[in-house]
Amino acid sequence: MASASPVSNKSFINVQWVWNASPNPFSKSQNIEWRRYSDVENIIIEKAFTTGETNAILDGYHIDFKHSVQISNDDIHKQRPVKRMACDKDDRILREERFLPNPVAPDRPFGGRYGFISPFIKEVVKDLNLTKKQLPSKDKTVVPMIVEKAASGIIEEGKHVGKKREAEEIANQLLQKKNADIKEIWKCCAYLYTLESFLYIKSNEIMRLIGSEQH
Repeated sequence: MASASPVSNKSFINVQWVWNASPNPFSKSQNIEWRRYSDVENIIIEKAFTTGETNAILDGYHIDFKHSVQISNDDIHKQRPVKRMACDKDDRILREERFLPNPVAPDRPFGGRYGFISPFIKEVVKDLNLTKKQLPSKDKTVVPMIVEKAASGIIEEGKHVGKKREAEEIANQLLQKKNADIKEIWKCCAYLYTLESFLYIKSNEIMRLIGSEQH
């Protein structure tokens, strides 16, 4: 079955959904403070909107398109206005958290410590029971299995951090590429990593913990 590539999601990034973060979101006298949804949340919302859904289900809340409000999944009385904004293609949003020091610091430097293969890759090979002949560079048939395993892991991690819906969206996009050329899969992984979501935060944390006694 044909599937959409990550590139098709660029149109969703050019449309930005925002929510009213003001102390009194329904006040007509206060200045409005609009805050943007994360990239993955934005994709989920825009997909639901453009396909004619009445709601977009997110982690912790949902969007009611008819009334243009965000509603808490736990308390329907907790609502905030939302709106859809068209972004200029040259707009650039500074994601400060990507440039701030990571609070998870490695116990020791790992550059050059492990040779050409990192402990992370070794653990993946061990977990999947792969032989040297079954590495993706030598055996293309194992690639779909690795992609499925990665997608499953993303969903599990998403559940742990309260981002199940985000995780499912990321995993679905990755699974759409499981039978594609390896280069297309790498491109998809790079694209998903660049999105603002829990995934890049957790990925950075794991990579920084490589080699520590706690990891």
